[in-house]
Amino acid sequence: MTGTAHDDLPPRWRGVHHLALVATDMDATVRFYVGVLGARLVATVGTSTFRHYFFDLGAGTSIAFFEYRDVEPETFAKPAGVASDEVAQFDHVAMALADEEALGELRERLKKADCEVTDVVDHGIMRSIYFTDPNGIALEASCWTIDPTGHSEISLDDPRLFGDRDPVPAVRELAEGRLERMPSTRLVPQFTKKAEDWVVRS
Repeated sequence: MTGTAHDDLPPRWRGVHHLALVATDMDATVRFYVGVLGARLVATVGTSTFRHYFFDLGAGTSIAFFEYRDVEPETFAKPAGVASDEVAQFDHVAMALADEEALGELRERLKKADCEVTDVVDHGIMRSIYFTDPNGIALEASCWTIDPTGHSEISLDDPRLFGDRDPVPAVRELAEGRLERMPSTRLVPQFTKKAEDWVVRS
């Protein structure tokens, strides 16, 4: 096969599993992605150091956010496509694979190329491996064990998917049937670190 460093078949990619971004306010993030954009909240993880929430963007695809506890990340906004030397609101890219067998095959492929890669990590709702690209970008390859995206029926009471035992208020409101409020945002004409330039406080 041309274009690859190996004679074996290419990985069975299924698209982007999730983008992992950094949230400064998970409650506002839930209100925006569910209330404003109409995405479903499909999974939550809560630990002593972070929250990690996933929003459905179509079959097999999601966008996810980390909110770190006891860490106040520096915030900023910039127009899309405009360069900045500041750190972005980005954590890692997770690419989707078909199943655990494909995950194992990719792990072996990375090892054959002398790329450092983690063991398979069991996150409950997904299995993942982690590695780095030549640009220093943290990468994850994942397969759902329980795929909550697309048209599957889910319940906010399902502990397999919603593991944050202390969810933000917006999640409790969703469980009761509706969000009480949603955030408003503004485009920014240039780089700014002032949240009031892009978030309208109610």
